[in-house]
Amino acid sequence: MIKGLYEAHLPVRNLEASIEFYKQLGLGFAWRNDDTAFFWIEEGKSWLGLWQGDEYQTPYHPSLRHIAFRVTYEDLKKSLKWLETIQVVAVPFGRRTSVEPFIRPNQGNASVYFNDPDGNSLELMCFVQVPDDLRRITDKLSFEEWEKLMDSYLK
Repeated sequence: MIKGLYEAHLPVRNLEASIEFYKQLGLGFAWRNDDTAFFWIEEGKSWLGLWQGDEYQTPYHPSLRHIAFRVTYEDLKKSLKWLETIQVVAVPFGRRTSVEPFIRPNQGNASVYFNDPDGNSLELMCFVQVPDDLRRITDKLSFEEWEKLMDSYLK
């Protein structure tokens, strides 16, 4: 099921300084927003997320205790059954109540979340080909919703 690393995260105190540092290391800049930046480790395969903030002032900082493993789209569709066979329980992401895998069209990826025995957040994640004009969709879509949308888009 797991093909490699999709992403790892690090907390940083100064995002601008960290961006310059990781550029100097030769990592390819992928994207950024106000308090996060992502760099390619292997372009199109794995990246590093930098999160600005003081991790000691909040009970949970998104960059701590989380990694994502790269899987295929088809494997992600079967991930809940696979997790069940190895006696691992999926957990909802963020404010979601469903544990079902979901698509993020605006980011071009899909995920399902679970925890390790120590409560570390783990994720199975894959890249998803998204037409440019559908990247405006910021809602998280189920696989069923995504595939219906793509069927109607391609007609």
